[in-house]
Amino acid sequence: MSRIWGVLAWFAGIVFFAPVAWMFLTSLHSESDAATNPPSIAAPLTLDGYAEFFDAGAWPPLINSFSASIGSTIIVLLLAIPAAYALSIKPVEKWTDVLFFFLSTKMMPVVAALLPIYLIAQFSGMLDNISFLTLLYCSMNLPIAVWLMRSFLAEVPKEILEAASIDGAGLITTLRRVVAPIAMPGIAATALICFIFSWNELLFARVLTGVVAGTAPVYLTGFVTSQGLFLAKVCAAAVVVSLPVLIAGFAAQDKLVQGLSLGAVK
Repeated sequence: MSRIWGVLAWFAGIVFFAPVAWMFLTSLHSESDAATNPPSIAAPLTLDGYAEFFDAGAWPPLINSFSASIGSTIIVLLLAIPAAYALSIKPVEKWTDVLFFFLSTKMMPVVAALLPIYLIAQFSGMLDNISFLTLLYCSMNLPIAVWLMRSFLAEVPKEILEAASIDGAGLITTLRRVVAPIAMPGIAATALICFIFSWNELLFARVLTGVVAGTAPVYLTGFVTSQGLFLAKVCAAAVVVSLPVLIAGFAAQDKLVQGLSLGAVK
């Protein structure tokens, strides 16, 4: 039975990986070879798609995505860890109601908040501003970050916190020197999830940004034009835009698995 499950797991992995491998292989073909039906697997390989992608001005959107994703993730962690600490370690009356309120903010359809947020950005002069997009991503990811961090911090032994309190450690010192090292796998998992959500967000970035603050997903959609679909260049752009998330996930895979096993996802 274990062999059957192993074969099924490998089959599922191949099924999920095959489109990614096909996209990467297509990105290494010329436009004429990528447009053939069926596609030619043995066609000559070239990096022209990647060269055209970067020559078209890809660096500003990539930098904007990095700025918004990393900046919002850092701010979310700075706010979520003390909030989760208060809800998990310090006695708070009706903490389940507080967590449900946080999570209920994610239940509203994103489209329903699109017009009010656009008007706020317009009246405040923050349209096409990467700082406004960063704050927006913070508000979107903070509820789920508090929920996740609460599960992680609940695993911190109370005896260690009591010993730190007896030694005279304040709240900041306790969070920085006691809680953070113990909950580092959970912090890494939460940071990676927030980074992925911010990096992949398209709707708000599409509506609230323009030339200056456009992000990588918005830039990627610009390759689908009325003049046709340049398949090789689109695949090259998709590979480049996907790389930061893949690299971050690979680098933090040990802490991600360890963090999720602490109780955030059961």
